[in-house]
Amino acid sequence: MIVITGAAGFIGSCLVRKFNKLGVNELVLVDDFSNETKNKNLAFKTFNKKIDRTEFFDWLGLHFKKIKMIYHLGARTDTTEFNMEILNTLNFEYSKKIWQACAKYNIPLVYASSAATYGSGEMGYDDNHEIIPSLKPLNPYGVSKNEFDKWILLQDKKPPFWAGLKFFNVYGPNEYHKGRMASVIFHSFRQISEKGYINLFRSHNPAYEDGKQLRDFIYVKDVVKVCLFFLRHKKHSAIYNLGTGQARTFLDLAQATFNAMGIKPDIRFIDTPLDIRDKYQYFTEAKMTKLKNIGYYKPFYSLENGVEDYVTKYLSGNSYY
Repeated sequence: MIVITGAAGFIGSCLVRKFNKLGVNELVLVDDFSNETKNKNLAFKTFNKKIDRTEFFDWLGLHFKKIKMIYHLGARTDTTEFNMEILNTLNFEYSKKIWQACAKYNIPLVYASSAATYGSGEMGYDDNHEIIPSLKPLNPYGVSKNEFDKWILLQDKKPPFWAGLKFFNVYGPNEYHKGRMASVIFHSFRQISEKGYINLFRSHNPAYEDGKQLRDFIYVKDVVKVCLFFLRHKKHSAIYNLGTGQARTFLDLAQATFNAMGIKPDIRFIDTPLDIRDKYQYFTEAKMTKLKNIGYYKPFYSLENGVEDYVTKYLSGNSYY
């Protein structure tokens, strides 16, 4: 069996679907299943069992011999969350328990880190373990993720194989429940549908023109392909970047969304909200050398192709993957 935490969430539910498409149904799904909107992500998917995250470790103690891999994707992912107690409990302490259980029971582990750990990028975007203790995330969410990365690198007891994946700007189907934290593509599609135009954040950094802030946008279907790669490639334990390796502007993203919808572009600018303005990343771009060096060679969706797939197959029909 394969365990997926955060299974009702955005990336977790897409991973469930990908396994099902490959004929893998022996899945144990772990999450807080109290959000009915989020639970729609699991409709028409096949799995063995759903377990509330508070009951997972008791269950694991009885069934660990059957577990082939744990994908730990569950976390509080709100970058505007400033309650460090919540983030410490869900993103740090819970992840520590997952790691310790995998080390104790000899279970391979893939877990979600984040590009938010890189902060403003003053140290670059290289997934070199040596820089992790010196990174300065811009928000408490990024801090919680980086604290766990720092912690695991100090551990003597480790799972037989482990990989931490620093997700960059992931977008794609099954993010309807995410509200403000959904991708810019999601919000752009909704805004164009309702108003006929897109509002992008104005630049408050003189080094960047409005709309030319740069991010590494990666389609969720590519993310789950990399997750599956590590099910076969259980060696070279490390923390890896997971982006496309090519930064694109928000203007590019807006243009791609209009094109996918067959609508003439109308792009406007608004001030970045004050609560995130001083924590805003103006540039992210994953250095992907480490993942390529261990044998991952599959091409990633271009921004244009990923947005077209997302808009035409999912957003346009309010459909799920």
